[in-house]
Formats: sequence, C-alpha cells, structure tokens
Amino acid sequence: METVNPQKAHYEAVHEAYADHYYDGESLAYRRKFIMQPLLEGIEAKGWLVADLACGSGYNSLLLREMKPGLELEGFDISDKAAADYRRLVGPAHVADLTLPFDAEARFDAVLVVGGLHHCVANLPQTLANIAGLVKPGGYLLMAEPNKRYILQFLRSIWYRRDRYFDADTEEALDHAQILGLGRPWFEEEKLVYLGGPAYFLVLNSLILRLPKPVKSLLAPVLMGLERVYNALPLPGCFYPVFCARWKRTEVSRVSPH
Repeated sequence: METVNPQKAHYEAVHEAYADHYYDGESLAYRRKFIMQPLLEGIEAKGWLVADLACGSGYNSLLLREMKPGLELEGFDISDKAAADYRRLVGPAHVADLTLPFDAEARFDAVLVVGGLHHCVANLPQTLANIAGLVKPGGYLLMAEPNKRYILQFLRSIWYRRDRYFDADTEEALDHAQILGLGRPWFEEEKLVYLGGPAYFLVLNSLILRLPKPVKSLLAPVLMGLERVYNALPLPGCFYPVFCARWKRTEVSRVSPH
C-alpha cells in the first residue's frame, strides 16, 4: 500500500487559514522586501523558466513576476487545493511529493522554495536530488527556511510539538551547512543571508502567534521599520530565525541521493 506523506493531509487542513495570513498585503510586503530582494539581488533573470516548489496558492510566483517581468512559472505542491489555486492565479501546477523519487527534466533556470524544504525532512536527500534534476547547470536554487541554529530554537521545537499548525514529526528547522552538505556535489553556495526580527514573527507569522489581522495592519509599518534595523545589525547567524540562500547548480549529473 502506498504511504501518504502526513504533510499532505496537514496542509490540506490548514490551507485556507495559511493563505489568509501568509499572503495578505502586509505579509507580501515582508516577502518582497526581506526575502525576494536578497535572493534576486544581482540577478537579471531575463526570460527565466522558474519552478516554484511548495508553491502554495502562488503568491511567491506573483511576486517574482512583479519583480522580474517576463518570467515563466510553474508550481509544484503536495496539496491538491494549493495546486488548484496556483493554476487559477498563476499558471501550470503539478501535485508532487518532493520527498519521493520522480523523473525530472532539467529545464528550469531556477527553483524557488520559500518555507518548503523544512516540510521535507522525512527525506531531504531525495528532495535535494529531485531539485537537482529540475535545474539546468548554471541555474539557481533560491530558498528561505527557518534556521535551526537560532538561539531560541528550543522554544520553536516546543511550539512545533504543541501547535496544530505544525506537524512536528515531518517538519523542523534546517541547518544551512548541513543541507548544503546534502546538496553537494550538485550545488554550491553563492549567497547566504540570515534575517528575522519583530516583523518576521508578528507580520509574516501572524497566524502562528494568533495576531488578529486588524492589529497586524496597524502594527506593520512600525514593525517593518524595526525589521530593517534589526536585519542590518552585525550579529552572528544564531540571532536570526531564518536564512535566505542562493545556490548555483553545478555541471555534475544527478545521481542517487547520499
């Protein structure tokens, strides 16, 4: 009998609430300023074909299209609901479990995954092998994920176990150095940025902290200003809850995962 990834049922259950909080105007402003800009800085991305993995409803793709006009985009998500939303808002979408082997054609100039890899910890080596199979040599993997080396990681681990919006058995924060080791020899690091201050928690993650959206809207301008200041501080990575990384695809052919 085929085993169904618990993340599928979990995300189907929280999809509407997630989309309501994570893709409103304030959250999209956060994504644009603090996630997409660092990932895209210095890249022209003209005429790219981009795969948006763990794409959700497609709002990250819409941001990409806004910031880099002319991109072609395709979504991949474990959730049928998310894939249906993506097709309606953006374009082609595929229902896929990234933790399982699948045949892929290396036809994408870049893969984007925002908060998706940490849902694939059941089989990260296979997930990264699948991604390597999607990206052309010289292309990019652009990611933003929770940072496992964060100084308050112990509190996040407790929260994951107790909050219904997480499935602690199949998702956890990631150690960038560790996953880069899993991604070699298919990828090499080109850029790494640590970030996340008050707006990361109260604006982007308002659902998790149960912050009412009207309150979020009132606080967002001040919190976004504080976020810029906090992210500019010369602090070690352990003081930031999230990392953004840009990896470049090497010429090495994809083989079985480590």
